[in-house]
Amino acid sequence: MKLIYLHGLDSDSNAIKAQITQTYCQANYPNIEVIRPDLNRTPDEVVKLLKSLIIDDRNTVLIGSSLGGYFANLLSDLTGVPAVLLNPSIWPDISFRRFLDQNFDERALSDETVIYTTAGGWQITYGDLAWFERHRLAVKNPDLIKVLLKMGDELLDAQVTQAFYDQKGVQVLAQAGGDHRISDYEVQVATVIDWAIRLHQR
Repeated sequence: MKLIYLHGLDSDSNAIKAQITQTYCQANYPNIEVIRPDLNRTPDEVVKLLKSLIIDDRNTVLIGSSLGGYFANLLSDLTGVPAVLLNPSIWPDISFRRFLDQNFDERALSDETVIYTTAGGWQITYGDLAWFERHRLAVKNPDLIKVLLKMGDELLDAQVTQAFYDQKGVQVLAQAGGDHRISDYEVQVATVIDWAIRLHQR
């Protein structure tokens, strides 16, 4: 079995939750291979990279956090691969608008205008917002997705996310309190990996 961990915005392949996931699997499930790609690239490049890593959707499960959760859901829509989502971003085209300076005149912006540069070096452009808008999540395979939400998420509206996935028929574990980073992930990782294994055995 292969697990591909997809980190969030302003992170990289060495994300804390990625490391915890790999360490937990090495200690408890040595037959599980954990892959941690760096997603600091354009959305098209991310999709191309992930498709190249999902050689066999019957032997692969994605785990995605925040923006990584968006891409995990998108790849599930595109390929049928199962996915576990952690405080996923469901509409990056909307949430990324926080990077638009209040003084920006959007009519004067080109698709190449950089609106934010992540800690990992991805230069998000104004055109990327349109890309995400064109690639809204459909949730074509609700039985292949599970969602862990911290309702105390200070960055994304967890109630909106819960309603979105409830409406799609996806199993959601909504936990009171917590934060966007899921600071207690060392406690949650056992549940996440158990979900991944169950999805793999579908």
